[in-house]
Amino acid sequence: MELPKMTGLFGRSRALEAEIDHFHDKLSQSAVIFKTALSAYLKEGATESFIERQEHLNALETEGDELRRAIETKLYAETLIPESRGDVLGLLEASDEVHGALQGALWGFAIELPEIPDEFREEFSELGDMAVLTVESLVLASRAFFRNIEAVLDHNHKVGFYETEADKISSKLKMAIFRSDLDLAHKLHLRTFVERIDEIADKSEDVADRLNIYAIKRSI
Repeated sequence: MELPKMTGLFGRSRALEAEIDHFHDKLSQSAVIFKTALSAYLKEGATESFIERQEHLNALETEGDELRRAIETKLYAETLIPESRGDVLGLLEASDEVHGALQGALWGFAIELPEIPDEFREEFSELGDMAVLTVESLVLASRAFFRNIEAVLDHNHKVGFYETEADKISSKLKMAIFRSDLDLAHKLHLRTFVERIDEIADKSEDVADRLNIYAIKRSI
């Protein structure tokens, strides 16, 4: 479906546009930090390098929360974009859940210290890569919603593609884990971490689905 070409959402609300851009910057940065943190853990475990990245992502998530609350306040206090306010708030809140999934996955590694056998590390890395690609594509789609709405569906198509790939890797990895000679407790522990990483992609697709609806509403 092709959406008609439209102007940006903000009009004269450039300060608000900058804050929302900054919010998206935080989410994009968090995805990159997650990728490097997971890579560090898979190579060396919960070393200082991993912990530094995990703490960095925690700080970015906190900054994202503060930005979201500031944007919400400005939307109501200054009665900005009233016709799209609900959609914008819904988008920010849903995107914040993606941020939380990134943070939660790393917290899990830091607290539970899962032992990843060598034969599964490559698949864990591939799953993390796909999850990050869904987030990065979602950020592009979200930015397009505010600036170039006809590009939203193109970016969201990539979100869906990467989420499907993540599901495939997740299913294959869990199957390999449960067919291995590991004890059951270890298998169950590893499955938890496969699902935590896959959840990042799932939540990204959930936001993309909402974004498609918002974009169609604006085109009518």
